[in-house]
Amino acid sequence: MKILLPPSETKREGGDGSPLDLESLELPSLSAHRTAVIDALIELASDEETARRVLKLSERQSGDIAHNRMLRSAPTMPAIDRYTGVLFDALDPRSLSSASRRWLGEHVLIHSAPFGPVGALDQVPMYRLAAGTSVPGLPALRRHWATATSAAVAEAAPAFILDLRSEAYAALGPVPDSVASAYVRVVTEQGRALNHFNKKSKGLLVRAIAEERPRVTSARGFRAWADRRGLVFRDGEDDGVWELVVEE
Repeated sequence: MKILLPPSETKREGGDGSPLDLESLELPSLSAHRTAVIDALIELASDEETARRVLKLSERQSGDIAHNRMLRSAPTMPAIDRYTGVLFDALDPRSLSSASRRWLGEHVLIHSAPFGPVGALDQVPMYRLAAGTSVPGLPALRRHWATATSAAVAEAAPAFILDLRSEAYAALGPVPDSVASAYVRVVTEQGRALNHFNKKSKGLLVRAIAEERPRVTSARGFRAWADRRGLVFRDGEDDGVWELVVEE
């Protein structure tokens, strides 16, 4: 099983890892696409005024432009530790055991805008780029990433994918039809979609899986594990969509 997570706009600065090594990232067939985005972001960062406009930053956020300028030389840290925000705070990966963190490294991909999906323990630098940003010199990120990412996932051929991404990031790399998957939405018992609790519930879900590390190789196997944990999943109205039912 693989779990796909969205990134977070908020990130932890710093790191003590070596500079970005594209060849070490998961799904290495995406290296050329990663290089194109990195080069475009570095070029954009050379013009601070344009970069602020494109990235929708205030003057107080100019430090994010410097992060983009240093993408190839900045220190790195594991992707699962780089991101903060509601989902990652609930997951709280730094408090997990070594075994659970190794499980995250083997089973979790975080879908970033500049690097595509990366392994949870892949070393990444600080950056600023959202899924909906139009970067000068690149096609729309959806067009840049979607086909290549779907092909890379198909090549990896995981037995089952639990897709916890937001719709914006799912559009950057739809799970190919050749791979069994379920896209998860978090809803109330009445079917109302949630925002804050959506992110928190997904973080808690991944933490629970990482702590228990079940052997799951199919959608049926995952639902059986969830039932034993008392988690309520039901089929959504759209094919391939599951609803995780939570209380507000």
